[in-house]
Amino acid sequence: MDFRGRLLPERGTLAGYSALIARYDLVLPLPPRLAAIADRHHPISTDDWLMLTPRHQPHAELGPQLTFAFRYEGIDLQVLSRLFTAVDPEEIAAIIRAAPTGAFARRLWFLYEWLTEHQLDVPDPGKVRLATVLDPDQQYALGQGEPSPRHKVLNNLPGTRAFCPLARRTPGLQALSNLALGDQARAAMGRVRADLMARAAAFLLLNDSKSSFAIEGERPSGQRAARWGQAIAQAGVRALDVAELDRLQAVVIGDARFVRLGLRDEGGFVGVHDRDTDQPIPDHISARPQDLPSLLEGLTIFAHRAAQGGMDPVVAAASLAFGFVYIHPYVDGNGRLHRWLVHHALARAAFSPPGLVFPISAVILRHIERYRAVLESYSAPLLPLIDWRATDSGNVEVLNDTADYYRYFDATSHAAFLYDCVEQTIIHDLPQEVRFLQAFDAFSQAVQQVVDMPMAKVELLHKFFEQNEGRLSQRGREREFSALTSDEISRLETAYAEAFGA
Repeated sequence: MDFRGRLLPERGTLAGYSALIARYDLVLPLPPRLAAIADRHHPISTDDWLMLTPRHQPHAELGPQLTFAFRYEGIDLQVLSRLFTAVDPEEIAAIIRAAPTGAFARRLWFLYEWLTEHQLDVPDPGKVRLATVLDPDQQYALGQGEPSPRHKVLNNLPGTRAFCPLARRTPGLQALSNLALGDQARAAMGRVRADLMARAAAFLLLNDSKSSFAIEGERPSGQRAARWGQAIAQAGVRALDVAELDRLQAVVIGDARFVRLGLRDEGGFVGVHDRDTDQPIPDHISARPQDLPSLLEGLTIFAHRAAQGGMDPVVAAASLAFGFVYIHPYVDGNGRLHRWLVHHALARAAFSPPGLVFPISAVILRHIERYRAVLESYSAPLLPLIDWRATDSGNVEVLNDTADYYRYFDATSHAAFLYDCVEQTIIHDLPQEVRFLQAFDAFSQAVQQVVDMPMAKVELLHKFFEQNEGRLSQRGREREFSALTSDEISRLETAYAEAFGA
């Protein structure tokens, strides 16, 4: 069976969200994982499909299908948002009235009014134990939510109606959460001399800044890279708001004579133009300009709620950063701001140790194809759902309401990617830089035992050795280091080999 281009792994019947999407013909990107009831009693699930046995088959009515979805698939705000506009409010109210004290009914009641801002006529459930809106065993949620007295639920959603991506608590993501990578980084820093750690942190910071530009295909001047590095170092110091994002865009751009600063006042897309017609060929279409104030206000509130509410910092950072880059609120600078938001979220949650910036961009640059695949995992299926026309200026104008597409995406794959990046910075980048500095210090001290040499010359000598497999090249012998004797060169080559294991 083929459901909107996605093949079931075996014969079965749609259930839960897939059944509701099909019944009401909801227009939206399919959730990354859907559910179905297999014809046989020992089905095999895949990354795309949760296959359950015939005994799990829900009745075809709206209420049983929603109950099934909540229980086995979690909360999908994008599906629910579209569904609630497609059904009669009285139908939802009737489901709630049928069992007003039940946790499912109260969660449904809250979500309906939260998403639609329309109150239903249902009775007070009386004294009941608060139910969490998100099941924290199923999806990443706030550790500390706020009660909703009307619905008798605990709102542990990380965002607001304006912006609230969610991530599923998969076994792989849970295993990464359990690693306590922030604690590992602090422990690693504690085993290194403070002065050495400060030098390592400074290099990693500049490397992250340069890598962030390199991802965008730019080679900034040293001054511009250092200026952006300073902005990265300050991530998390100030509360996030649109004014702060505007300030950071100005820092990223530097020379703004040919770039409009501030939020877009027209459409936007990522892609190319046809060489002959200059018509846009989008790979991704950004949020409509009229939706930007609401989306960015929601994004900044999400950042605050996630940090204050104890949400997993890496999952929150991924939701925030990738949500921002899908919205693409600026004409230029979005990519670097998107990666800056990772640093902001990790610092704000005290996940990254003080004084250390995880060089996320450097890792992304090493895995650029996977990074692009993660970006396209949502933007590619979204593209066919956006109605647009080309403008006279070679831009795009979006013709349908697309705001929810940017508010409620599934951030599971984005969180898994970011967790892998953070883990690599801790197990690879940070130790590698510390080892290099330790080796360089040993090499520098050995050089001084052979010949009195200024640090700039020591660094140049190291570069010569590094580029020539531990030997001083003929050019180095004849030009830059012609003053050295053959015996001194031999001793310096030995010192390099002992320090760097060459």
